[in-house]
Amino acid sequence: MSIRKPVLKSLFAAALALTLGASRAAPAEFQDLRVDVVGQGRPVLMIPGLNSAASTWTQTCAALQPGVQCHIVQLPGFAGAPAVATDHFLAGMRDRLLAYLDDRQLERPAVMGHSLGGVLALQMAAQQPGRIERLVIVDSLPFLAGLRGMTPEAAKGAAVAMRQQMLGATQAQWEAGARQGAQGMSRDPANNERVYGWSLASDRATSAQAMSELWGEDLRPLLPRITAPTLVLGAWAAFAPMGSTLESTKKIFETQYAGLKGARVAMSQRGYHFLMWDDADWLVGEVKGFLAGR
Repeated sequence: MSIRKPVLKSLFAAALALTLGASRAAPAEFQDLRVDVVGQGRPVLMIPGLNSAASTWTQTCAALQPGVQCHIVQLPGFAGAPAVATDHFLAGMRDRLLAYLDDRQLERPAVMGHSLGGVLALQMAAQQPGRIERLVIVDSLPFLAGLRGMTPEAAKGAAVAMRQQMLGATQAQWEAGARQGAQGMSRDPANNERVYGWSLASDRATSAQAMSELWGEDLRPLLPRITAPTLVLGAWAAFAPMGSTLESTKKIFETQYAGLKGARVAMSQRGYHFLMWDDADWLVGEVKGFLAGR
């Protein structure tokens, strides 16, 4: 009697889950970070985005096995994690993450970051050139306000106003904004609900500070410092109704990353912002090839 492919796939998934469970260390608590360590082999630090949970990367980590040791980060203040008071969220998290690499003696790991996590990955690589072997940036830009045609000076002013507006919103306004922001994050409405739940569980002060920094900072001048080979994975399909095309969006990515020597931009055909959910096979294939040096 033959075994159908769906059954084989389910058996494989169950076996993989058991393997990963056996290789999962207790979560590490380090300087307000919580890090799940999964698997054995090449270290890969995985950083989620604004208001996101570490579980953003669970599926990707499983698909990269065997031979990869995932260090999946939960940033403070997001998705129910305890907040930490800071006036400089991105710089503070950058320094904590670099200190974590040193503390765990992770020699030249790969670093993967989604959205805000991608910005942190760029900052880490610029702060300590040569410390990171390879970078994978998932749907993240070094100058977010550039999408609105802003100058760096205008972006700083807009960021201050954005933070004040976020902090001054009523609870109803905050929830409505979170609902609106979650729409279009994924093709799957259930995933958008997950993102909405993460936003509501996040600390408002942390979210406002982090978002204002994302909007107000221009990392393009730092890109020439980065020596790590970099793969940039971009999304465009959610903006197709507004006239965006794969080609026009790829041009935006290539222009913003022009200062990062050797960066390669690849665009998903169908994924929305959470590419690791919407176009998982494509993303994993790109990452595997890149980590292998192809």
